[in-house]
Amino acid sequence: MKVAFQMDPVGDVNIDADSSFRLAEEAQARGHELFFYTPDHLAYQEGRITARGHDMTVRRKQGEHADLGPEREADLSTFDVVWLRQDPPFDMHYITSTHLLDRLAPDTLVVNDPFWVRNYPEKLLVLDFPALTPPTTIARDLSTIKAFKEKHGDIILKPLYGNGGAGVFRLDENDRNLTSLHELFTGFSREPLIVQKFLPAVSKGDKRVILVDGEPVGAINRVPAAGETRSNMHVGGRPEKVGLTERDLEICAVIGPLLREKGQIFVGIDVIGDYLTEINVTSPTGIQELERFDGVNIAGKIWEAIEARRA
Repeated sequence: MKVAFQMDPVGDVNIDADSSFRLAEEAQARGHELFFYTPDHLAYQEGRITARGHDMTVRRKQGEHADLGPEREADLSTFDVVWLRQDPPFDMHYITSTHLLDRLAPDTLVVNDPFWVRNYPEKLLVLDFPALTPPTTIARDLSTIKAFKEKHGDIILKPLYGNGGAGVFRLDENDRNLTSLHELFTGFSREPLIVQKFLPAVSKGDKRVILVDGEPVGAINRVPAAGETRSNMHVGGRPEKVGLTERDLEICAVIGPLLREKGQIFVGIDVIGDYLTEINVTSPTGIQELERFDGVNIAGKIWEAIEARRA
């Protein structure tokens, strides 16, 4: 197949951690042709969806991991698969790219389906499953957020469309910074904030469960660094081998059919203790860590699901 990757600059990736690189590596091993472009070079041109980018081959040698051909303009409708893999933030730039990629259907398969990526950002899709999630409020109004804190005491406050652990704050019963943080966030952004009841179980780790076409294929545990609340690996969280619990499987059984129906082939959910906190559909990560821990070809499972849909 002809496969295009819409992603951040490929030269900057860590080949031992980046999921997009692993997906490209597996695609190449399966005989697929690769094309790379950044979202800045996606365009609508008089009825065609195009991208300026490069034919690409990859190898597992950091610093020499991607050979790029001369820049050329490609009509994305001529590709079998386009990967939507740039990292958040989930802003208007991101949303616009999903509108453009929508126009490739049904002849080109975009993974994950951009219509539902746009309508299912990770901190909002979980609202469809209140029985699985901790107490949550989404608001910009300070009085609403204060009332939530008064009710639950120890809370997590974070940007609604943030990623990688950036801007995540724990405010316990004795904290006096809520008003100042609200002023800070609302001073540079018009977006609401999301607040959730703090889950003490995070000290034992924030589990990333990977689902392929709605089915769980494994998990890694991300343990916060000493003195940290955040467990994201971007901010020093340590990955550990972990199995799937009955509660994890119960959560996946509830959300999996919806993910499969909406074309969300590669998804990473976050579970703290018994609670689902996020459903990551915008460029999820964790493939390489899981492959190393479990000895399973997760990228291969993802490509098998894609190839079955194309067939």
